[in-house]
Amino acid sequence: MTGTVAPVVATSADHAEKRRRLVALLDDTGAEALALTGATTLAWYLDGARSHVSLAADPVLAVRVSRDADEVLVTSNETARLVREELPGWLTVRERPWYAGVPDLDAVAEAALADALLRARSPLLPVETARFARLGAAAAEALTDVLATAEPSWTERRLAAEVARAVVERGADPLVVLVGGEARAALPHPLPTDAPLGRRVLVVLCARRHGLVVNLSRALTFGALDAAERDVQDRILAVEQAAFDALVPGVPLSEVLTVIGRAYAVHGFGVDHWRGHHQGGVAGYAGRDPRATPDCDVRVGPGQAFAWNPWAPGGKVEDTVLLTDAGLEVLSADPRWPVTTVGGRARPVAWQR
Repeated sequence: MTGTVAPVVATSADHAEKRRRLVALLDDTGAEALALTGATTLAWYLDGARSHVSLAADPVLAVRVSRDADEVLVTSNETARLVREELPGWLTVRERPWYAGVPDLDAVAEAALADALLRARSPLLPVETARFARLGAAAAEALTDVLATAEPSWTERRLAAEVARAVVERGADPLVVLVGGEARAALPHPLPTDAPLGRRVLVVLCARRHGLVVNLSRALTFGALDAAERDVQDRILAVEQAAFDALVPGVPLSEVLTVIGRAYAVHGFGVDHWRGHHQGGVAGYAGRDPRATPDCDVRVGPGQAFAWNPWAPGGKVEDTVLLTDAGLEVLSADPRWPVTTVGGRARPVAWQR
């Protein structure tokens, strides 16, 4: 099932708060203006506008933020499309020829304030969490629809193509589509190949819409799980529960990662298992914004989204969740997908078809 994607309409409060955060950053640094040039920051500040042509290339625009105005610099061959379809109306547009070099924006470069800008993107505003929830539901729905039709004889590439099609139909960009069939279950990042799915498959999806990136993974088996597979699934879900329980406001991501490492050890994966694959982190306008590392001092807070991805050969769980004052809300859920209850939360399990 697909539908029309709601257009991005920035409320005045939405932009006013983001602008307030950046002007405060200017005040803190004494800078006159800031040049926004990175895809992540532009997506956040421009309310999800698509600043790219190629997903593999740099943005085709830049924004200069000063205390007086927000000015967007675009090239002449992109102006009409961007103004008509992407850019919020509160910008002042400055055009230059497509063949001209990049002009001096007379502003502090984004890279010089990367850490401050990361913190400025948090917490998410209500209009952003609403978009995130719609995207999460659409992405989960897409995986359910596609995996309901998959067959053991399909190749990993065929399944990846079907997932990508379903995501694009829902107005999103499939940034990552990983597919690991039975023969490749030991890989944390199984880029799809011509191998057949066999009796089980793991699909990992990162989909972007309105600049936000949702992350989720789903497993499918053709037939029942055996005892060993069920054991790995249960223990991985227990590790994820530990990660969720550690999301206490004020706790640094490094401490959450420590909790995850201990949970792996407690549940029989070994004390160093966490080193074999990244474990996730904050979700938002990048795949992880930021990723949890042993020295990451970004602190947990309400209004942040997270995506943790505990993994072991033959087992993985991943969803995008939002931390609210009332607790965790799973954004990437489809009520049709089979679940079990872990720590009082409904969590996805392998669909045994």
